[in-house]
Amino acid sequence: MYLGRLATLCLLLLLTACSVQPRLEGTGWSANSEVIERYYRDWQGTPYRLGGTGRSGLDCSAFVQNLYGEVFNQRLARTTELQVEQGFQILPGELEPGDLIFFKTGWKARHVGVYVGDNQFVHASTSVGVTRSNLSNEYWRDAFWQARRIGL
Repeated sequence: MYLGRLATLCLLLLLTACSVQPRLEGTGWSANSEVIERYYRDWQGTPYRLGGTGRSGLDCSAFVQNLYGEVFNQRLARTTELQVEQGFQILPGELEPGDLIFFKTGWKARHVGVYVGDNQFVHASTSVGVTRSNLSNEYWRDAFWQARRIGL
């Protein structure tokens, strides 16, 4: 009887360990919101420019690529179409700071931002440049496509 319970417990522990998802290295997952916030404040208001990658203007995927490179020392693809293939998909209820959030904003148009917590994400908006938005906003709620976690 004892060995049966021990085997069951070991099996449960093994299954639980296998379900742990990778986290970003660096300052620790709990601090991601703070480091993302600092990075965002430094870029806040930078204008949107399709194909741009720097301070004079950048698009959403460049902002996300730059953020991941500087904050997490992690390489991401340059375009939204390729970024959506990186990491693994998670459910909206599983969002944690640092997760990528993707939106379908038009027939073929896609948009990406980085979740910072408290239902907020940072991104390069076509209308106001680098900004913070709320996922509860009707526009973003309706355009939500998927979320992805980049693990190492």
